[in-house]
Amino acid sequence: MLQTAHRRYLDILASVYIYNEHRGYSSLDRVLEAVRAKYPDDHVFIAKVEKHRADERKHYLMFRRYFEHLGRMPYEVDHTCGHIDRLIKLTFGCHIDELDTKAVIADDALFNKLCRIIMITEIRGMRQLDVLLQSFLVTSDKSLAKIFKVIERDEPSHWVPYRYWLKRHNGGKPTFRELLSDWWVHRSLIFAKLPALYLNPWLKRRTWWVDEPLAERAESTARVTA
Repeated sequence: MLQTAHRRYLDILASVYIYNEHRGYSSLDRVLEAVRAKYPDDHVFIAKVEKHRADERKHYLMFRRYFEHLGRMPYEVDHTCGHIDRLIKLTFGCHIDELDTKAVIADDALFNKLCRIIMITEIRGMRQLDVLLQSFLVTSDKSLAKIFKVIERDEPSHWVPYRYWLKRHNGGKPTFRELLSDWWVHRSLIFAKLPALYLNPWLKRRTWWVDEPLAERAESTARVTA
């Protein structure tokens, strides 16, 4: 019974992470669009954002292989488990998919805010990894712990470039509202959303991978439900 409870906890934790990694790299495509349009000659910063995007994609694939090795799919979680989703909603007033890229490109204040939000999210992620890698519940699963250690190694290169960019362009430090929003998103996720997922007996698993082409999703669903 304890083993089953432990396995469920790890699967839910990994499901939340794989969701966030996918949202991370897919959202960074829009950030790259803004950076390339607004600062086409800043090749160093563009390269840093490209590396950030590549790392997020790499992390997603690591979690996907983890679940494939287990022979099961991640649990079906949504934007309510996404740190960047909820932080964008609180600070920009819209869902991340609705963020107006053209407006961000045209307005320095909006672009600075976006960089601050990304920096805050990555710093929060780094701090949470410190907690997870000190937990026996996580480190007892060597495969999962290995993934978290890779993310821990990559994490500084994800937020430091945005901090340097903000300093060079007088983009300001995170505002009180932005920091408060980050605190609230993190606390509500850890103390409300994750326990609710764990205790939800109707929580379903995904039937297709989010990066699969639409044409292949029906086949994946058929294999999982067979």
